[in-house]
Amino acid sequence: MARAPVLAAITLPVLAYAALCGWMYFRQRDFIYFPQATLSNASEADFVMARDGVHLHGWVVNPGRPRALLYFGGNAERIEGNRDDFARWFPGHSVYFVAYRGYGASEGTPSEQALFADALALYDLIQVQHPGQPITVIGSSLGSGVASYLASARPVARLALVAPFDNLANVAQTHYPLLPVRALLRERFDSAGHLAGFRGRVLVIRAGQDEVIPAASTARLIAALPQAPQVVVLPRASHNTIRDDPAFGAALRDFVN
Repeated sequence: MARAPVLAAITLPVLAYAALCGWMYFRQRDFIYFPQATLSNASEADFVMARDGVHLHGWVVNPGRPRALLYFGGNAERIEGNRDDFARWFPGHSVYFVAYRGYGASEGTPSEQALFADALALYDLIQVQHPGQPITVIGSSLGSGVASYLASARPVARLALVAPFDNLANVAQTHYPLLPVRALLRERFDSAGHLAGFRGRVLVIRAGQDEVIPAASTARLIAALPQAPQVVVLPRASHNTIRDDPAFGAALRDFVN
């Protein structure tokens, strides 16, 4: 009879752990995407793109310039907050900021597959508007994963990655070390894999005090690139303050222009 309490003591934690893993598996997108702080009204945007029955809204800075620059923002980032800086840094480019589906005033629900397909559609639309011109892409944090995929599927003249990672599973495993995250995660954002054949110019901007993206993850991405990128380290910056460092804008401006 004494075996019953022992068996229960073993079984209950196992069941609880399995239940937690199952809950994380089915709710994982709630832990990946944070659009709540970015929501805005469609009337505030000046650019709209329709795809797959969904309207994506955003902004265009310096419209009518011959060259184009696409920016993919970070998680919970209000991308419109970059407009004044980008207008000043890139006067020769028309800069396109489009909120991910479910973010800003864009409709729909975010997922890796949807964000990747939207990025391709945006690129194709912008290419028509800038025929024969090179297209530069900048991606920050989560957006670095979108930008890396885009660079693997379309011609990109220059690719700037801000606080990037090798793949999302490795980042998540660092934050949830007791869970089998690599087995549970459906959203991969495998930037290292996507860029394995990319031969264009790459800039990597790292935050020296990044508390979200492990330094080892960024280092693995850099090592996976077939050609050594330009790397700028901002030693005092954290993940959320990297844009406040004056060297951030200078690095992007010099690389793009």
